[in-house]
Amino acid sequence: MPLIKVQTSVTAPEQAEIEVLLKSLSAKLAKHTGKPESYVMTAFEAGISMTFAGATDPVCYIEIKSVGTMKAEQTQSMSQDFCQQINQSLGVPKNRIYIEFADAKGAMWGWNGTTFG
Repeated sequence: MPLIKVQTSVTAPEQAEIEVLLKSLSAKLAKHTGKPESYVMTAFEAGISMTFAGATDPVCYIEIKSVGTMKAEQTQSMSQDFCQQINQSLGVPKNRIYIEFADAKGAMWGWNGTTFG
């Protein structure tokens, strides 16, 4: 049920590097949310036309969604951790990364022909 989706303007690295990044993000999101990694989904889109502050320099937008309630301490910790990871992996400056955190009601998240609510 937790999801982390990364969209960036930078060119995609080699497939093996993407897989390493996604596996790392998956494990970290499971740890931060306290949810089993078997429910975590990751997505990565590179080479997207994007601007930030009116400039086309490297930029990244991350969506993190989860069923339940993420607390301020969790989102602060996740912001620090994921900004660091993206900076190291893709070279996007931390001040050019936005992260949107969204809680979902169980009834609004479907899986395996049912919902979590």
